[in-house]
Order: sequence, then structure tokens, then C-alpha cells
Amino acid sequence: MTRRQGIIAVAQGILLGLAVLAAALTSTAPDWKPTDLVLLLFVLAVGSDMLTVEVRSVRVSGAFLAIVLAMALLGPAPAAAIGGASALIDAVVSRRQWEGALNNVLTYCTFPLLGGLLVDALFGAHRADGQDALVFAAIVLGTFIVTNVVNFAMVAIFQRVRHGISIRNNVRTIFLTVIPSEFATGLLTAGVAFSYGRLGVGAVGLAAVVIFIFQYLVRAGVQAFERGEELSTRTRELASLQVGLLSTVMQTLSMRDEMTARHSAAVARYAREVAQALGVSEREQDLIHTAALLHDIGKFIFPDSILFAARKLTDDEWRTVKLHPEQGAKLVRRIEGYGPVADIIYAHHERMDGNGYYGVARDQIPLGSRIIAIADTYDVMTARDSYRRPVSNEAAIMELRRVSGSQLDGDLVETFVEIIESGRVAFRHADEADFERELAFDKRVADYAKPRAAVA
Repeated sequence: MTRRQGIIAVAQGILLGLAVLAAALTSTAPDWKPTDLVLLLFVLAVGSDMLTVEVRSVRVSGAFLAIVLAMALLGPAPAAAIGGASALIDAVVSRRQWEGALNNVLTYCTFPLLGGLLVDALFGAHRADGQDALVFAAIVLGTFIVTNVVNFAMVAIFQRVRHGISIRNNVRTIFLTVIPSEFATGLLTAGVAFSYGRLGVGAVGLAAVVIFIFQYLVRAGVQAFERGEELSTRTRELASLQVGLLSTVMQTLSMRDEMTARHSAAVARYAREVAQALGVSEREQDLIHTAALLHDIGKFIFPDSILFAARKLTDDEWRTVKLHPEQGAKLVRRIEGYGPVADIIYAHHERMDGNGYYGVARDQIPLGSRIIAIADTYDVMTARDSYRRPVSNEAAIMELRRVSGSQLDGDLVETFVEIIESGRVAFRHADEADFERELAFDKRVADYAKPRAAVA
């Protein structure tokens, strides 16, 4: 061992000792309950390390998700213990060099401790107790992002000090490569934390699915970076998988409000039928169908007082409601290649006369948005689980025609009416299988993931 190595090892040992001491001082008995949750998160953390992706001597593991959940649902001491133990087991199994192993254990003790303390400071000790669940989910997402940066910084600093690898180069080649999948995974981790207050330990089972998808996302992103000649193909793979993650967000929204999720699935069914009747390409049909499924995903920002309101909304509440197309579009636009989907979502409450949410009019409104507006209006009027008393198909069609030209595209209304009157499409809101089938992204993700020739 050189003198430099010795100094680094001593510094790491001191920092690790301080982290362990801090965890011990902050530990309380309630932090370690329920025991089955502690064990489940530990198993998820250790198991996910078996699917680790290595990028230029830096290993990216899905254990991070389980550890963030430990920060959020347990506390700083259990999170640090789970993180440190999983890093130690991984070091033994993978036979890492002692320097890297020591730094990994230090890192996986430190950032969980800091993250747990951050959650304590922002939310207090009453984690996921069913109160202020949206605030809690937002804190979990913020904690995910902050601790992700801390984790990367500690690894990058060690790489710079020990091996002379540029921090800037690590940011460019590693951190920026995995940002899209990290953000999507952080959003889903917040969704799991949100659901825990209502569903208990069972909700954490979603984390296993999230970790698997996360690992596959990162692997796809790394391959895309390292194989420049396949970049466009891998980007499509990554985007399709990320849309799969967004479908899980839809499932999380469904746990909170089945009516909104079922409505989105119904609108998607109708919208695809209209697009098909218009003779647009299969790709355009998929685009419109995806946008329709996600058109109300921005409602995640609504507090329960708005989402479940059985009264007339106040002006301030209406201003919040009018934000959901923009917020949904912002979320979807983060997915590489899905700008057109975001554009459709943004404009789905626009009117032909320009008196919609954001003042877009006529041909400036994307075709998909005009189709979704009609399907949306029709389903709200006819669905039995809508927030208003349902009307007959005939009455709904009369209303569509009444607002045709001013609110809705007249030509598209007639196409939609023809489809409804033909009886070839319907959506049964009470049929769980119908709902699940409409939300399923599996086939589309599988199609995108097939190897294909690069397109010039």
C-alpha cells in the first residue's frame, strides 16, 4: 500500500465511523418497525445488486430504489444499515478490491443517512400515515433526486482522487446518460411511497417491478451510449420502456382514483378507433392512443379536495385544474422521443373557437388533441362512474353536435358519431379486465425492444 492509498483509506475509515455513529445516535425503536418492511427492503436491496450494470468502473444498482424507500418509510438508521449491509454483501459476492469496497460501503451508509434525516426534517416522524400523502410523495421524489446526486458525487470524487478520472467526464458519460431513467424511477418510487399509506407493505411489492425495469432501462441507456452506431435504435427502446414506466404511474393514479384512470383508458379506446377510421398511419394511431391514455396524468397534482369534489369549484381551484394539461405534458416531454405525445396532451382542452385553457384554436390544435377532446366529452357524459349523472348515447351525441364547430371539430364529431352508432366500439367502465387490457403497454414495449436496422 502506498502512502497515498493509506491516507485515502484512513479518511474513508474516519468518515464511515462518523456515519455509523450518527446512525446509532439517530436510531429509535419505532424506526425498525414493521419488521417485515425492514426485511423486504433489505432483500430488495441485496437482490437488485445481482442485476448491477457497470459503466467505466462505476456500478449502477437498483438497490438505490429500495434504500430510498427505507429512508422514506423507516428512517435514517435503518436506511443506512440496509445500504451499508447491501454494499458489504455485494463487495464479498463480486470480490471487489478493498479500496472500492470500502468507498462503496461508506457511500451506501452516508447518503441513506442524509436522505433519512432530510425526510425527518421536511415531514417529521409520521411517515406515510395517510395524512398529507401527496406532500409526502413530493418529499420522497425530492429526496430521491438529492441523494442520487450525493451518491454520484461521492463515487465521482473517489474516482478522481484514487484513479484520476475527470469528474466532468463522469458527469457526461455516466450521470447524464441515466438521468431520464433515474427521474422516471424516482417518480415511481414516490408513487410507491404514496400508496404505502393506503395499501401497507403490499405496496412495496411494486418496488420489485420498478427495480427490474430500472435495471433494464439503465442497461439500455448504457448500450446506447457505448454503441454510437445503434444510438437511434436504443433511444427508441429507452423511450418505449419509459412509457411503460408512465403506465405504472397511471396504475398508481388508479389506486387513488379509479374513475380518472378508467376514463383515460376509455378515451384511448375511442380515440384509436377514430384515428383508424380517418386512415392515419399505424404509428400515428399509437401516438394518439398513448396520448389519450396519459391525457389526464397531470391530475396527479390535484389535492383530494379537487379530485373528489362534489361541489362547484372555486376560482383558485379552477386555476389549478387548468394546469393539469401543461403539467402532464411537462412530465411526458421528459421522455426522449415523446414530444409529439406531450403536444397532444397539452392541447386536449383547447376549443375550435380559441376559448380553451390556453387559447389555441382550429388547425393549430393537433389532430390527436381534437380527437381526444371529443372522446373525453362523450365519455364524461355517458360513463356510469363519471362525476356527473350519465346520459344516454343519443343525448350525448346531440350535445356533441350542438357544440360542433365552436368547441369541437365538426368533421371529427361526425366520424365519432358514426363509430358510436355502428356499435363496434364500447368501453365497460365496470370491467376490470377491459381496463387492464387498455392500459397494457407490454406488447408495444416488446415490439420496440426487438433488434432493428438503423434508419438513415
